[in-house]
Amino acid sequence: MTHASVSIQITPESAPSLPSWFAEVAAFAHRLTHVGILQAIGEQVRFARARFGQYELLDFVVVLIGYAVSGEPTRLSFYERLLPFAEPFMALFGRKQLPHRSTLSRFLAALDQPTVEALRALFLKDLAARTPFDSAGGLWDRVGKQWLVVDVDGTRQAARQRALPQMESLPLPHRRFDQTCAPGYLGRKRGEVVRTRTVILQAHTHQFLGSFGEAGNEDYRGELLRAIEVISSYASQLALPTAFVLLRLDGLYGDAAPLIDVLGAGLGMIARSRDYSLLGLEGVKQALARPPDQVSIHPESGMTRALYDCPAVPLTPSGPGVRLVVASHAATSSPPPVGVERDGMVYELFVSTLPRLSFTCSDVLDLYLHRGSFETVLADEDLEQDPDRWCSHRPNGQAFWQILCQWVWNLRLELGQKLSPCELRTTEFAKAALVEPAPCVEPACTQEQTPLAKYGPAQWARPSFTHGFAGSAFTLQPDAFPVSRKPFQRQASAGECGVLAALFPALGFLSPS
Repeated sequence: MTHASVSIQITPESAPSLPSWFAEVAAFAHRLTHVGILQAIGEQVRFARARFGQYELLDFVVVLIGYAVSGEPTRLSFYERLLPFAEPFMALFGRKQLPHRSTLSRFLAALDQPTVEALRALFLKDLAARTPFDSAGGLWDRVGKQWLVVDVDGTRQAARQRALPQMESLPLPHRRFDQTCAPGYLGRKRGEVVRTRTVILQAHTHQFLGSFGEAGNEDYRGELLRAIEVISSYASQLALPTAFVLLRLDGLYGDAAPLIDVLGAGLGMIARSRDYSLLGLEGVKQALARPPDQVSIHPESGMTRALYDCPAVPLTPSGPGVRLVVASHAATSSPPPVGVERDGMVYELFVSTLPRLSFTCSDVLDLYLHRGSFETVLADEDLEQDPDRWCSHRPNGQAFWQILCQWVWNLRLELGQKLSPCELRTTEFAKAALVEPAPCVEPACTQEQTPLAKYGPAQWARPSFTHGFAGSAFTLQPDAFPVSRKPFQRQASAGECGVLAALFPALGFLSPS
């Protein structure tokens, strides 16, 4: 039985409901048109292809933007929800006709590298204009200087492949992901092949600065060099010295070669080192032999680490020198997930260029462990947009899609700040306390006269209760020792109250009377 206020109408015609994400797409379309981003993409990102038909590159861009905003798991489900409203959707962006799903696939498969790089350059140029907050944020050290923290790390997406028979009589199997993926480290993800994407994040505003993807485990050092170029360009746009841009890296970049690349670019650095041969250096051994400089207790896990600060340690025998912080804690029955175990202790190494006056060794450790916030941002990105979902089976098409995803993320931050303003959180360390040494006051010199010892006349010892010979039983002789048998002092010791005890061996020349 239905309620009286509820009316049910039945019609043979289909009346699909408006997608829940359509209103957000309308807001994005207005913003992109108002600030001129769509016009800039249409003018500066060009792609010439035969049989392009009636579509332009901008038609495919707006479809991918809608796909990123919608959060639909696949392009198939996105098109099923979009087709009833295809005309108003394209009209929001000033376009006429929605490209077919297969046409979009062919467009992404045909994209070349210059087109992708042109889109990336326009994304970086627009990045400085996207200012959700009044400033770029930062942290202030103990001497009042501002630093900008940037995180670089990789995320990966696995692809499943069915098992195919491989025989000499059969041709080699043709896989769709041959160009996009390769065998590599899968982590917790299931699959046979993997694609790794290097992500650059501004740690204060949570804006993405770039993304570079490669098949398999990728060329992490080459991607780091590209990330350094992006970070240096971003710092120049903000008129911030590169020496005060702090690049945080995990153990993947903990070898000497990638760290030297960062130092050569003039950037600040804090990274986990995996070169445990540094523990064998003489300066590090001397630091570990001393009491720890600080003791750090993690507020959540409760782990206690003893910290040893080594101000100048060479990364290689020929340099350059960096600051090394060694964190040690007692080993447990299970093998340590990070660090190296030696003599019942687990050692972790952290290298940085941070000055000792500005950051204590505990500050260096806390700054590195705060990299965990990077993982939460990546988790939010996966939940809202999931840029690692497969949009193309070609590397350039997948990279094109992921750049647009990061662009949408940054625009969401800007629009969210306009809708619900909040103050940017910054980090400021307490000022360094300059401890002045206490004045050295020498005590007044007081000359005390040592009292002269006074001795009475010599007395014979009393008879012993064991009926032994007393001193009176012997006759004192003036000089009974020959020259060759003079008595000599064997032992002398100082007793209490200034008494000096001397021991002379008996030579057998004394006889009882």
